[in-house]
Amino acid sequence: MGISIGMVGLGAFGSTFVEYFNAHPLVDRIALCDLEPERIKKFAEMPSLAAKFKPSDAYSSLDELLKTDIDAVVIITQHWLHAPQAIAAMEAGKHAYTAVPVISIPDADETLEWCDKLVQACTRTGMHYMLGETTYYRPETMYCRRKAAEGAFGRFVYGEGEYLHDVDLPSCNLRDVQTWRLSSKAGKEYLAKLDDYRRRGIKGGPMHYPTHSVSGPFSVMKAHALKVSCVGTAVPEGDDWFKHDAFGNETALFQMSNGAAVRICEYRDIGVLGREMFSLYGTKAAFFGGENKCEANYWCTKTSLTKVGIDQMREKLPDDVYKAFLAAGKGDPYGGHGGSHTYLVNEFVTSVAEGRQPSTNAWEAVRWMAAGAVAHKSALKGGELLSVPDWGDAPK
Repeated sequence: MGISIGMVGLGAFGSTFVEYFNAHPLVDRIALCDLEPERIKKFAEMPSLAAKFKPSDAYSSLDELLKTDIDAVVIITQHWLHAPQAIAAMEAGKHAYTAVPVISIPDADETLEWCDKLVQACTRTGMHYMLGETTYYRPETMYCRRKAAEGAFGRFVYGEGEYLHDVDLPSCNLRDVQTWRLSSKAGKEYLAKLDDYRRRGIKGGPMHYPTHSVSGPFSVMKAHALKVSCVGTAVPEGDDWFKHDAFGNETALFQMSNGAAVRICEYRDIGVLGREMFSLYGTKAAFFGGENKCEANYWCTKTSLTKVGIDQMREKLPDDVYKAFLAAGKGDPYGGHGGSHTYLVNEFVTSVAEGRQPSTNAWEAVRWMAAGAVAHKSALKGGELLSVPDWGDAPK
């Protein structure tokens, strides 16, 4: 017998996951939930969903969905809603998946409070939470975790991660993304909260969305941040997009629990094509990360430099899952963000079916989130060295 999944949020990003969740062999029922009824109608009329979706499983609010007997919910709503909605789901007896980050709001202290609430909710309810962090399942990250498990890196000494996404990047213009987000029903409600942050003089920064840059090196090293010093660059004058931010770019140096140092760059005001990568250095070998679109990835030892390809780095999906995703993706069994989407789908579905903690569980997710939140606090204090809180490892 399979499991049932409720898809919450069917906008531009959430809609890319629906058919993959529907296609998974372990899913036998799909529910759809969105504040905008036309989005539900679009999917309800798809022949590919007919076997697992029934009209009675269409919901206009998360509250309605949580009153059903659905096993788990996939929340791909706006980023300021993720933690509150995940906690509500777990309180209702549902396992929860959210898109990244755990939450993104201007107040770093409030962010840390939500991290604590999320872990406490998992502990109290016994439900599992998974963060849909795409970098964790990029081919480069999977390859490096295998190399680390073999001991090929030796002892880690240094790592770096970068997420360079200019506000006007043509392939994903953040001004357009913000317009879409704030024009929705949920977005209009959030505008009032943003104004409240501004009245209190609270401003955020790029480190409040840190998961793409930190999850690669942190997960490969199986280490978390202990302390951080971070500096920021001024926001462009007169640019309305940055009015809620203290910095346009932030650069952090972390002291890690394994003794290594990690440099993280989160930039939104930068003249590059866009870059999402990480590199890792050990006493035996190193990995130099490129970016799938235009750069190569290399495995380096003291005597050799070897280019590694995507197919060589990527892990194999189970045969039945691969075939199902191949059909659902119309020839693409992996989905977006470096082919990470379907690995995220498979991990959440199998973790629910097997009753185990998912790989990117709450304890890992808050480590990544707290690292960014405290880095921003450091930048606001001119680079002061600050301690990063930790909630420990996930229970076995």
